[in-house]
Amino acid sequence: MSAFSLSGKTALVTGASSGIGRQQAVALAAAGASVVLVGRREQALIETVQLINHQTEAASPASTHVLAWDLLDRDALDDLAAAATALAGQVDILCNTAGVNHRQSVEDITPDSWDNTLLLNLTVPFFLAKALVPAMQSRQWGRIINVASLQSRHAFTNGIAYGASKGGVAQLTRAMAEAWSGQGVTCNAIGPGFFPTELTAPVFADSNKSDELAKRTAIGRNGEMRDLDGATVFFASSASDYITGQILYVDGGFTAV
Repeated sequence: MSAFSLSGKTALVTGASSGIGRQQAVALAAAGASVVLVGRREQALIETVQLINHQTEAASPASTHVLAWDLLDRDALDDLAAAATALAGQVDILCNTAGVNHRQSVEDITPDSWDNTLLLNLTVPFFLAKALVPAMQSRQWGRIINVASLQSRHAFTNGIAYGASKGGVAQLTRAMAEAWSGQGVTCNAIGPGFFPTELTAPVFADSNKSDELAKRTAIGRNGEMRDLDGATVFFASSASDYITGQILYVDGGFTAV
């Protein structure tokens, strides 16, 4: 069996209703994983299921489960872990992909918008992982994939709250790796460059701005969603058995130049 095969594994993907989460779910299913799709919008999750089944129709349709869930209810994260396990039997791979970026100036940040950003981007990934890890440890195998950001390393205009949360994700990834890798549960993060998603719609709506960002990459273009597939499957599979606590920037070389 290929080191990149996910046959027999189950992945839970938050934020699977669109953007990076949807792309990760499709990539993991194409590699053989069953997937549990989590997000607030049930119809959008169903559309992800349809996309997965279309992509895998040449073989047998992937096993998919939909959980419409409000991740901002921190007290219900244990219930989410239990519901996902009941649906799928077990969860081997957790993709903490749901996120928010309000893009507020310093003057416009409120306690509520600050708390909302850190809750979804930083707190939820930890407590959802904490709920799922014991079962992974009992099997001596698990994968946690967080989503960092260019703002884990660089400050951007109107990005104080988001940047603080994503800087936290970088350290959270290392701390999770230190805590759990000895029991077979690795934790790594993908740091995307600029991809066309709902969160980056304001950037891509301005062709001059998106062109300028493309020119700042070594490759000379912004990301296409398929560019995320390799890193996602790599970190989810046995191919990355000896890699943990790392951030892989899938950014066309933005952070390299």
